[in-house]
Amino acid sequence: MKTSRDNKAALGGEVIVDARQDYDQNGRVEVTIQMNSEGAKAWKRLTGENIGRQVAIVLDNYVYSYPVVNDEIPSGRSSISGGDMTVEEAQDLANILKAGKLPAPARILEENVVGPSLGQEAINSGLWSFIIAFVLVLIYMLFFYNKAGIAADTALLVNIFFMFGVLASFGTVLTLPGIAGIVLTLGMAVDSNVIIFERIKEELRAGKGLRTAIADGYKAAYSAILDGNITTFLTAFVLFEFGTGPVQGFATTLMIGIATSLFTSIFISRLIFEGWLKKDKNINFSNNATRNFLKNTTFDFIKFGKTAAIIAGVFIVISVGSLAVRGLNLGIDFKGGRNYVVRFDNDVTVNEVRNALANVEEFENVPEVKTYGPSRQVKITTDYKINDNTPDVDQEIQGLIYNALKGLYDTDMTYEQFTTDSDKSNVLLGILSSQKVGATVADDVTRKAFIAVIVSLVVMFVYIAIRFRRWQYGLSSIICLTHDTLLVIGMYSLFNNILPFTMEVNQSFIAAVLTIIGYSINNTVVIFDRVRENVTLFPKKGWKERFNSANNSTLLRTINTSGTTIVVLLAIFIFGGETIRGFVFALLVGMIAGTFSSLFIASPLAYALFKGKKYDEELEQVADKKRK
Repeated sequence: MKTSRDNKAALGGEVIVDARQDYDQNGRVEVTIQMNSEGAKAWKRLTGENIGRQVAIVLDNYVYSYPVVNDEIPSGRSSISGGDMTVEEAQDLANILKAGKLPAPARILEENVVGPSLGQEAINSGLWSFIIAFVLVLIYMLFFYNKAGIAADTALLVNIFFMFGVLASFGTVLTLPGIAGIVLTLGMAVDSNVIIFERIKEELRAGKGLRTAIADGYKAAYSAILDGNITTFLTAFVLFEFGTGPVQGFATTLMIGIATSLFTSIFISRLIFEGWLKKDKNINFSNNATRNFLKNTTFDFIKFGKTAAIIAGVFIVISVGSLAVRGLNLGIDFKGGRNYVVRFDNDVTVNEVRNALANVEEFENVPEVKTYGPSRQVKITTDYKINDNTPDVDQEIQGLIYNALKGLYDTDMTYEQFTTDSDKSNVLLGILSSQKVGATVADDVTRKAFIAVIVSLVVMFVYIAIRFRRWQYGLSSIICLTHDTLLVIGMYSLFNNILPFTMEVNQSFIAAVLTIIGYSINNTVVIFDRVRENVTLFPKKGWKERFNSANNSTLLRTINTSGTTIVVLLAIFIFGGETIRGFVFALLVGMIAGTFSSLFIASPLAYALFKGKKYDEELEQVADKKRK
């Protein structure tokens, strides 16, 4: 089809209302296009005049498709099909047609290039750390819960199988935030089994038979499990809707993981127990070492609340002070720029690399240099020409870096070797990975991350307030989450440039904070669920006794869940490699802070909001009158 007389396209992309991958009546893949009324009129004329000829679909001077016009199309609704067109090709073409509506040419605003050397190292370290962590969890559950641990481990294995199967079917790319979602999923899967087993143990201690205790234990555990998982799922859904990029990846992994862990922890372990019961096999939920662990604890959590508030206050002051004085090390996700991970053939210092780059006159600001992993590897960050999207700018910057740093190599290093993975004596050298984020994307990431966190907190407050029928539960939960978040951000600021690994605030860090929010709220909800149960079971008891009883009765569950999750994180921290260490540090700090706030802040704070002291005093006065 010819272009118009002014050498422009005969029909512009702005007339396209919608384009999507579909199937025709014979089940073949096709792309359907819907135009507006103006486009439909022009399309009718153009197709009528060019039957049997080809029409080219062009974006940024590149021809993506050239279908043949079979008939005149009067309605503005067209379809493009071909016998060998795949679903992926149809989806890509539909996206191109929709992109044609944009009034500006496409520009690359974010780009990542990871060399196979660094990529393979990260894959190997990440895989081994995950395997080690998972095996440790299996061993721990088997040790602590004896034969019942076999059922829990089987459920965890099935959960991992289901989760990775669903992720693979969706074509999900596993990133650091995705790993965070898996870690939280593992924690919640373990938590569900721990809640069930502890409930069953309570029923057994009450004198019930094994079959009845298992049935009643599952029944009593459902409320806490569902509330905790639903709250976290709502958070993940909000993050998926309002987040961007890796944050959406985290949310996707978490939602899938919650669904699979709920199924496996509730149904798979129950099926195993039912099978054992039918064969009249005995099921032990503890051993000699764990049978009386934290049994009948009577710690006064409400009384300790004031001390806990002082401890929390001190850490919050330190965190806020560090943020005010030291600030945060913002990654390019939030400020825009280019990152280059460069490996030398000998150990170098940060000052050596920085001084070499300072001599480059073209750089208006001296690039930021940090040790990244071993002493011979650094990460270089620069904002030079960040808004320049010409094809040669990346090559120009790499050339400037090469000329500045080639003198730091003991061996001769050509530009080609420097910019591609080179192998000299089995040592991989030069630029191992590069990343670019435009300022526009950085602003969008910052805004969406902030909105995602705020909206998720609001949604959790509303859900908890409605589910527990008291706004005090929701408010105390949100205050605890704010404490956890501030503490993690403050520690990230305080230990930046002190600890021997990178602590950049990027999208992975945001995913870590969101993981902590999901983990902490789950802890708090389990405790509050037991408080709500105590109100029903013991209507004549005071609020202090209700809260203390709830915390003490769920203490073992809290320690087991926190312990297994921290074990997972420690394994990943030690064996996971440099690329993930700062990320896991944030998770470790958050897990400790979340456990502390759930145990020692949430209940005393809710007790104060309930005016529990006044209620307890009035209850005591009534009791005194009855005694007189």
